[in-house]
Amino acid sequence: MIKPKIGIQENIGQFLLLVITNLFVGSMVGIERTVLPILGEEQFGLASTSAALSFIISFGFSKAVVNYFAGHIADRFSRKSVLLTGWIIGLFVPILIIFAHAWWVIVFANILLGINQGLTWSMTVNMKIDLAKANQRGTAVGLNEFAGYSGVALLAAVSGYVASAYSLRPEPFYIGIAIVVVGIILTLVVKDTGQHLKAQIAHNATATKSNAALSSKAVFALTTWKDKNLSTISFSGLATNLKDGMAWGLFPIYFTTVGLSVGEIGTIVALYPAAWGFFQLFTGVLSDQIGRQKLITYGMWTQAVALWFILIVNSFALWVIGAILLGLGTAMVYPTLQAAIGDVAAPNWRASSMGVYRFWRDSGYAFGALLAGVIADFMGVTWAIGLVAVLPFIAGVLSHTRMDETLPLKE
Repeated sequence: MIKPKIGIQENIGQFLLLVITNLFVGSMVGIERTVLPILGEEQFGLASTSAALSFIISFGFSKAVVNYFAGHIADRFSRKSVLLTGWIIGLFVPILIIFAHAWWVIVFANILLGINQGLTWSMTVNMKIDLAKANQRGTAVGLNEFAGYSGVALLAAVSGYVASAYSLRPEPFYIGIAIVVVGIILTLVVKDTGQHLKAQIAHNATATKSNAALSSKAVFALTTWKDKNLSTISFSGLATNLKDGMAWGLFPIYFTTVGLSVGEIGTIVALYPAAWGFFQLFTGVLSDQIGRQKLITYGMWTQAVALWFILIVNSFALWVIGAILLGLGTAMVYPTLQAAIGDVAAPNWRASSMGVYRFWRDSGYAFGALLAGVIADFMGVTWAIGLVAVLPFIAGVLSHTRMDETLPLKE
């Protein structure tokens, strides 16, 4: 058997196919970003903010749990089979939302969406890291996240436009069915990266970091609290998505209260992940050049400042700037955190460690929606946004004081 070559250029065809696949993975979430928070209030009469955000809570927890197990499954079975399974489950999401007669059906659909995202997004990022060299991980993850969040942004804008032109449902969710069909076709075409992973494990056998097999319990402990770098990375990921869970649920409601139209809200809600996706083209590559730690620290602080800026200003143009700034801060950390996990974890337990990191990161969606909903019900939406911003600020302080630089020397 011919030994597979490691590197983005050496595997450019498969790499680009995985980039395109993750564009469609992100599109599944984008359909909901503008529409569902408004749907909960207008069609299902949810007066409580925390009740309206229950769909994000169900999405966040299911995605977090599946991320954890997806990493273990990926270390033992075919990445491609896990990716395909995720797409098949995703087919039920738009269908359930179209025919939902009660809010609990929407909540259940988002449990399935969380499973879909946990399996598909986890596999696309792990497969790209399998193909890339050690000093290309930031670039690989950056391109993966660029594609995914470009999909989120594109469909957030498109679904807002379709909802304005037609209705909140079913029209926007017809697009979701088409997205799943395309995702399944792309997955059937892409090749598995198992042989590339084996080549990396063999190459790593003489490296300084341990290549010994670790139990799932040991990997969980290392990634959550024992290893100062991995645990700091995990907290930063949790704080980032806690902020995003709040933004997902409260931004449409907040901008409705200040008098913006559904189309204007769709523009702002789309610009945030659009900037998030676009800037990752550069931040992932930059982290391969200057290192991970500084980008993580200043990216966390930028997110906090952007949220406070959005609350202070009072015009559409400035809110647009705030959304772009929030996307920039998120882009600085998102690919960098995952690349740093790849730096620290050995290849044969890297996917498991990535799964633990993504478990904590994506549980932030649920914690953010839950915390923001409770604060909004008792203190108002403005207070909820302002207080949630404190968490990324603290994460920046921790990464500045506790985390080492993890970027390996160039190969």
